[in-house]
Amino acid sequence: MTEKIIIAITGASGVLYAKSLFDFLHKRNSELHLIITKNANTIMMNELGIDEDYFRKGNVSLYENSNINVRIASGSFKFHGMVIIPASMGTIGRIANGYSDDVISRVADVSLKERRRLIIVPRETPVNEIHINNMLILSRAGGVILPASPAFYHKPKDIDDVIKFITSKVLNQLGIENDLIPSYAEDI
Repeated sequence: MTEKIIIAITGASGVLYAKSLFDFLHKRNSELHLIITKNANTIMMNELGIDEDYFRKGNVSLYENSNINVRIASGSFKFHGMVIIPASMGTIGRIANGYSDDVISRVADVSLKERRRLIIVPRETPVNEIHINNMLILSRAGGVILPASPAFYHKPKDIDDVIKFITSKVLNQLGIENDLIPSYAEDI
């Protein structure tokens, strides 16, 4: 049985991380459920020259972030994990403070209350005390804060290698085997 993964793409720079995760999971035939904000669509076009049509493929369901009456927003919808990638600080703030006014914040709230895996990939830098406190709240509630801060011990040759590092870390948190980067001690 393939895993059901929810990917939320918000209006923060770094949509290449979301595309990389999507491409890996789609190739793996995971059942994917995507929520893409309007701002994310704008950023996708600016950064990658794509829009949400790129994600309209088999085994993929797309949801309007404003339509909260969708099946993935219910606690009865079973899923393996949710990844918010990249996560804007506005989205993180809404989730941390229980303000479930859209599909992304509602599904994240469901993830926490049902004790399902919630991985948040903030891309903002620098961060202020409010951002740090919101991330601490989410971490204490069971979310995983996985900043888009790549390492370089794997000696990346290009930007794809840098992106693969974060993708690999997200997949590891989902419990999904991958060989996107070598283990730390393998090639050093």
